[in-house]
Amino acid sequence: MSHRGSRVLHVGALSRVEGEGALRLRVHDGEVVEALLNIYEPPRFFEALLRGRAHTEPPDITARVCGICPVAYQMSACAALEDACGVDVPPEIRALRRLLYCAEWIESQTLHIYLLHAPDFLGCDGALDLARTRRADVERGLRLKQTGNALLELLGGRAIHPVNVRLGGFHRAPTRGELRPLAERLRRSLDDAWETVRWVAGFDFPDAEVDADFLALAAPGTYAIESGTPTVLRTDGTFTTFPLYDFPLRVREEQVPHSTALHAQLDGRRHLTGSLARFAISGRWLSRAGVEAAREAGLGDPYDGAVCRNPYRSILIRAVEVVYAVDEALRIIDTYEPPSRPHIEVPPAARTGHGATEAPRGLLYHRYALDADGTVTDALLVPPTAQNQGAIEDDLRRAASRALTARDLTDAELTDVCERTIRNHDPCISCATHFLDLTVVRTTGGPRA
Repeated sequence: MSHRGSRVLHVGALSRVEGEGALRLRVHDGEVVEALLNIYEPPRFFEALLRGRAHTEPPDITARVCGICPVAYQMSACAALEDACGVDVPPEIRALRRLLYCAEWIESQTLHIYLLHAPDFLGCDGALDLARTRRADVERGLRLKQTGNALLELLGGRAIHPVNVRLGGFHRAPTRGELRPLAERLRRSLDDAWETVRWVAGFDFPDAEVDADFLALAAPGTYAIESGTPTVLRTDGTFTTFPLYDFPLRVREEQVPHSTALHAQLDGRRHLTGSLARFAISGRWLSRAGVEAAREAGLGDPYDGAVCRNPYRSILIRAVEVVYAVDEALRIIDTYEPPSRPHIEVPPAARTGHGATEAPRGLLYHRYALDADGTVTDALLVPPTAQNQGAIEDDLRRAASRALTARDLTDAELTDVCERTIRNHDPCISCATHFLDLTVVRTTGGPRA
């Protein structure tokens, strides 16, 4: 393709990304000078919908934000509201919440690995194409996802938008007898999880590196999922932490002209949350099985502080996290004692509370202000994808530049490069898979503006 003159191209049908968006690339003399990820879906106004509601309602309402990781929204909402009301749930309920979160990690990370991301590495157009050529692999992924769904159904009442979660705990807690068949199923699934690590480790990974600070929760002694302290790993290798109530001061959101989604920065810098960040910050606290899986995947030794900044290799960490989630679920079930009551009362208080958990795609923060009778007067939700957009745009610009430097690409080939780059981060643009329009503006000569 000639780069003479200017050219505007619209390309549709990006599959395997959850939501609708558009990408505008501006190429000048073969160099990508601008990459803008435009999320054009209409605002959903969840924060406005929460104002005026009773303090018991946000866990059910926010679960509808996402059909793939509703537990993350429920757990972050419960954490923030219980913080506002000065309530700590007992250890038995905390363990059940972590078990429910493990179920979501298993089904969500497996969905991404097998149906969204793996086809990029195997020359397939999508999951159906992959199933035709690698049926046994896809069946393994579906078995794993079904195990996660089964655990979600038992603990949450259903696999999508669980209804058994409530402020202070659960409407109903399972018996040991009800969990026993799930434990047997998880033990079988652990073999599938290990095989997933070995399968993904055989993929060919392009060289790349994320130029962004990492942000994740950390809870010394355990791999943080449902709670922890915000921890930052800077690009210079230094670690810092800050209290959760400082999150809105440290992570600032702003509206940008090209997107209906807010963009966030950490202390005025690009940052990335998600699997890469979690592994770098908390890898040393993986279970023994998780550490062994990381070593077998070629990620290095977490006990030595292994860090992976290659976004293409994020699929490896997700596979390791599936091994960990299955192993952790088994640990919780083996030591499970039903709570005396499935929930505790959470009386309202006129305060502001903060909560954060690790959704499969990264740190999810909630803040709620309550009045004396428990009415929500203000709400703030900061999802992982809003935080990651700046880093994704930077990755897009650099990936497209590398590809164009290597050789002159057709617009279709350049689109493929951009699609792969976006899928590395598994962005949840809304809750459904639709398409992305790619606009490429090519110019030569004269100023770059």
